[in-house]
Amino acid sequence: MDLYNETCFECSKVITNKYSTSFSLGIKAFDKKFQYPIYAIYGFVRYADEIVDTFHDQDKLKLITQFKADTKQAINDKISLNPVLQSFQTVVNNYHIGFDLIEAFLKSMEMDLDKTSYTDESYKEYIYGSAEVVGLMCLRVFCEGDKKLYDNLLPMARSLGSAFQKINFLRDIKADYEDRGRTYFPDVDFTKFTEADKTEIENDIKVDFDDAFEGIKRLPQGSKLGVYIAYVYYLQLFKKIKNTPATIISNKRIRVSDTHKLFLMAQALVKSKLNYV
Repeated sequence: MDLYNETCFECSKVITNKYSTSFSLGIKAFDKKFQYPIYAIYGFVRYADEIVDTFHDQDKLKLITQFKADTKQAINDKISLNPVLQSFQTVVNNYHIGFDLIEAFLKSMEMDLDKTSYTDESYKEYIYGSAEVVGLMCLRVFCEGDKKLYDNLLPMARSLGSAFQKINFLRDIKADYEDRGRTYFPDVDFTKFTEADKTEIENDIKVDFDDAFEGIKRLPQGSKLGVYIAYVYYLQLFKKIKNTPATIISNKRIRVSDTHKLFLMAQALVKSKLNYV
């Protein structure tokens, strides 16, 4: 069974490395005991997201419904022949991750199947399910059963997930609107995306970022640096977006190069050594 589990976790690791340079580098900075669990969480959420964003010639509703049922069965049975679900259910059961977080995540994925615009209420619901709960799953791992620490850091973990997701929305405005017909930000017309619209969104993200940083400083040592590295990557992306006019944001995907990410990682390591975080 040990070989099977290791193989399943390695599958989730491959998924993470293939899909995200930012998170892959951040995870490498975690204490070894946290790496497999976080790979498992990322692999799970990545594949669920892939269903709704990529499989255009398939019955997406049928696939996500089956994926949800398979997930629940894997968690209840504590076994799955799907390597992604096997590694994920192991983490869910070992760290007592509530199924309410998983349901909220899958509900947001389902929202992407037919929802193309959002009210303030549905926007907040979507961000909670698609991003904030993922941060809370990871926080369950980092806190290792310390409920008091988890409860204290919960609001700040949600803020970090929220900031990451809103930056993704800004970065992917063109693809979301033109390729998928989605507009996530309430009351914003992306055919007339203005500097005022952009500034309002950025101010909201800054509040989330400031709150999240306070939480990062209070994370356990084995997880702090890895989360801080992901934070630094997204902060740099946020700075690039802030310095880019709204007209360009609407027509071009802004990114941070892999070379620059390595430089930022080195900076984060130095700051960690100096006890900046």
